Amino acid sequence: MKPRTYVHALILGTFCLGFGFVLAVTDRVTTEPIADRALEDKLNSLAQVLPEGLHDNNPIEDAVTLPGPHDKEITVYRALRDGQVTGVAYEIRGSGYAGEIRLMLGVDANGQILGVRAIAHKETPGLGDKIEVKKGDWILHFAGRALGNPAADGWKVKKDGGSFDQFAGATITPRGVVAAVRGGLEFFATHKTRLMEVN
Repeated sequence: MKPRTYVHALILGTFCLGFGFVLAVTDRVTTEPIADRALEDKLNSLAQVLPEGLHDNNPIEDAVTLPGPHDKEITVYRALRDGQVTGVAYEIRGSGYAGEIRLMLGVDANGQILGVRAIAHKETPGLGDKIEVKKGDWILHFAGRALGNPAADGWKVKKDGGSFDQFAGATITPRGVVAAVRGGLEFFATHKTRLMEVN
């Protein structure tokens, strides 16, 4: 090898080593703040679907993990008051126009919806993003609903013969949310006994 090649290899190796060191330091420095931010976001989402007066515990500390659809585990955050489970909240997923929609669903001990909030989605701004509370009140209309309210055939958007409004020009998004919420209620009904147990 020519001396020039050694110089280039040394420069490249030094650059790679230095860049790797910077990445390692950055990862170490940012890991804790990222985890803190994720916890803060989780607590914020839970607060919107599990009213503060419903519990005297930290739902994150009383969480349980159960098998969910498609072999995915679901972490369920339980609200307790005086040692009794008063409600639960967990993440549900639906299919929207632009991909997966992640939602947080809160359900009381009787299976009635306390609230639903969009956590993450890629729906079209001005159309599908109306599932966000800050963009409209559509998602607030799930509160008080339960399996049987409406009847099974009503858990669809009105365009499909159901009870739920859709957005003008965006039917796929609300269709996906309605299906996800119904699936979330079915999950609760399936696992209710386990969710109500307090160790």
